[in-house]
Amino acid sequence: MEGPTGVVFPKTDAGRSTSALGRAVVADALRAADPVGARSAEHETNWRHGYLGHFRRLVEAGLLSRDAAVAIARDGLASLHRRMTVVRDDGTEIGLDQLFTTEAGDAPLDTATVTGTGDPDRELTLPYRGRRLRGDELLRRLDAWVTAGVVEPSCAEAVRAVAANPDWLDLRDQRVVVLGAGAEMGPLPSVLRWGGDVVAVDLPRPEIWRRLLQTAHRYGGRLHVPVPAGTDDAALAEHAGADLLHRLPQVADWLLGVDGRLVLGNYVYADGATNVRVATAVDALTRHLQERRDDVALAFLATPTDVFAVPGDAVRHAERGYAARGVLRRSLRAASGGRLLHRNYPPDADPGVNDSLVPQQGPNYALAKRLQRWRATVARDAGATVSFKVAPPTRTRSVLRNRALAAAYAGAHRFGIEVFEPATSNTLMAALLVHDLRTGAPAQPHPWQDEAYGAAHGGLWRVPYAPRSALGLAVLLGLGGART
Repeated sequence: MEGPTGVVFPKTDAGRSTSALGRAVVADALRAADPVGARSAEHETNWRHGYLGHFRRLVEAGLLSRDAAVAIARDGLASLHRRMTVVRDDGTEIGLDQLFTTEAGDAPLDTATVTGTGDPDRELTLPYRGRRLRGDELLRRLDAWVTAGVVEPSCAEAVRAVAANPDWLDLRDQRVVVLGAGAEMGPLPSVLRWGGDVVAVDLPRPEIWRRLLQTAHRYGGRLHVPVPAGTDDAALAEHAGADLLHRLPQVADWLLGVDGRLVLGNYVYADGATNVRVATAVDALTRHLQERRDDVALAFLATPTDVFAVPGDAVRHAERGYAARGVLRRSLRAASGGRLLHRNYPPDADPGVNDSLVPQQGPNYALAKRLQRWRATVARDAGATVSFKVAPPTRTRSVLRNRALAAAYAGAHRFGIEVFEPATSNTLMAALLVHDLRTGAPAQPHPWQDEAYGAAHGGLWRVPYAPRSALGLAVLLGLGGART
């Protein structure tokens, strides 16, 4: 059969258009809170390049009130679920919301459990620049990051709390589901190192599972893996895994049968339009599990290259840097006719709006990540435990494949932005997840404050310049040092 199967974009006169879907979902999300913004999104003729302002508007319209922010999230998700469809293996097409009400047709999944041979680590340590920081050295690094504006003070406070309570690292009372188990940014290695239980879901690709099984054997936790019935332990890597785009009901039934409190962690990623498809599949799975279990906590990692409302303290930090800028940077701004090195925020903004969207990542990436933010907002508003954390810029494989982004990351330090190695990022983010699971994370008056709490943005929120106005320079400065 021609065309994609599984979770797919809806048909339009132009085919299965990603731009049409993006315009419609953003417009529907804005309609109640910002009717003018909704009409603007609907009439955007060049979505591929014009999406940036509309995604910013989603954040700005939500600042009107808590109710406005929740309504935008709720309406955006409803639009997505109403529009996306599923093409089954036999070519029949059904609505996304019908997926779990029809016969799955697939054999149920069994569970294979791998118990590690290592001793659980009961001390929080952080890999950083060739060292493993612990104790006072870790605390000094947190202080240095706060001073430099690399992380929010609430991030450092949360990590300090975990370091001071090492018993929190024992996650045997949780079942940490890692969707996208092979992701570089996911918590799987740390949770296994600390002796916890990881329920791993990723594509049925032996190269992924060989790596994950090696990690599981090395550490002190337990890895629970979906496999077809009758799979032999010797052939585990060859048969493990499940495709969320095509076998969603099968995965849902498997997770419904997992004993213990579920922490549903969303770490999935795919290139291009597939990213929206898999993000939608995970959101459908999330809603299905929440409707059938009352013990589901959610975990998300947000990209720092998005639009966020940020605290007034971050704005003041950026303003001090802007006031202290050197002659060369003032001259560059003047010579460019004001196109380069814009001020990051209007003076005294509280909250400020940090727009770190990167055009090279495209509207599909922006929509996939925004869906996760919307689900976090709606779930938290309904009383669920949600760990939502802004992760730092990180040298992941997906970033380094893009030459412009790799160069920008290589030159970012010239503007006060720290780009992290994957091992540092995923350990730091795992520690923040532990904090939220053990404390519930403090309740905030507005969803933007929930998103800002504990953020490790790498400096993007506190640099003097609007990130896109420095992006071209960062690329030029980094071209010689970009990794290949």
